[in-house]
Amino acid sequence: MSSQTPLSVPLREQRLLDVKLQQVPAWIMKRDFSPSGMFKAVRRGYNAYFNKYIDVKKGGIGGVTMVLAGYILLNYCAAYKELKHERWRKYH
Repeated sequence: MSSQTPLSVPLREQRLLDVKLQQVPAWIMKRDFSPSGMFKAVRRGYNAYFNKYIDVKKGGIGGVTMVLAGYILLNYCAAYKELKHERWRKYH
């Protein structure tokens, strides 16, 4: 029996959560890692996030709050080294 039926989706078009564990290396190799491919992937992710959390009929503050929290966390991680030195300067 063939593993691919007419109704199945090609491995290249499947989402990561739909891929079986043994198919993950093949799925990764089928990704487009060129700059334009990465740009398209980021754009798809942005559009999916925007459609799910921002552009809804009964929208709330949740989607914008997640973006803001991510921004704060990213900036904290980027500035952690300087913040750590500021904390040590207090005693030295």
